[in-house]
Amino acid sequence: MEGQLVSIITPSFNSEKFISDTIQSVQNQTYQNWEMIIVDDNSTDETVSIIQEFLHDNRIQLHQLDKNSGTGIARNTAISLAKGRYIAFLDSDDLWKPEKLQKQVEFMVSKDQPFTFSYYECIDEEGKPLGKIIQAPKILTYRQLFWSNWVGNLTGIYDVNFFGKIAISSARKRQDWRMWLTILKKIKTAEPIPESLAIYRIRENSISASKIELLRHNYKVYRDFHHKCVISAAGCMIGFLWTHFFIKPKYVKRIKL
Repeated sequence: MEGQLVSIITPSFNSEKFISDTIQSVQNQTYQNWEMIIVDDNSTDETVSIIQEFLHDNRIQLHQLDKNSGTGIARNTAISLAKGRYIAFLDSDDLWKPEKLQKQVEFMVSKDQPFTFSYYECIDEEGKPLGKIIQAPKILTYRQLFWSNWVGNLTGIYDVNFFGKIAISSARKRQDWRMWLTILKKIKTAEPIPESLAIYRIRENSISASKIELLRHNYKVYRDFHHKCVISAAGCMIGFLWTHFFIKPKYVKRIKL
């Protein structure tokens, strides 16, 4: 299938264990009109050497930062270089299913939607399936997104012709939530593709694995992005916790392994 160019934004840092599988999941896409812009955040392992082995595919680019600057800076660097009509995101330890891009681009074109996302599955650090699919509301509103991030970063795609290039926050965590909030502020609602099109890897040192870090960085979204005072941000965290523990679990579908 040929269509508009999709720019895939991939920051990498010390991902030697996973980066090959990530790149290959892009090369295996049924939708082949893409460019993959990998910005390495000054890795100290063999990540760069492994990426270089794929550069014979001229759709793949590697750019290296001189110092470790965080995923926000790495993503912004990649976005500044992007030439595609659509911008998609894939971190260096996650995976896409083969029809991911094709189904999402077709969905966006047929429904005239400038932004969409999908459900996704989870695996552990060693690649073992965790037996769950993370779903989302059929129509996602800004208010729902205010209380929790329902969009898996590895599934989101937006139309540059509609939004322009959206700058990523330089904060080291939760840049994706801030970006989706920026998008939903403009379009009010978004519709996910109701199937799992990507695979998210939960690593031992990831923000998803640390509950204390999760709380701290979500609090900063209310303080820094929404400009809430200390008391108001603390109140928002109550709403966040309610959503996290009592509403979002209803959207986790358990699957047999």
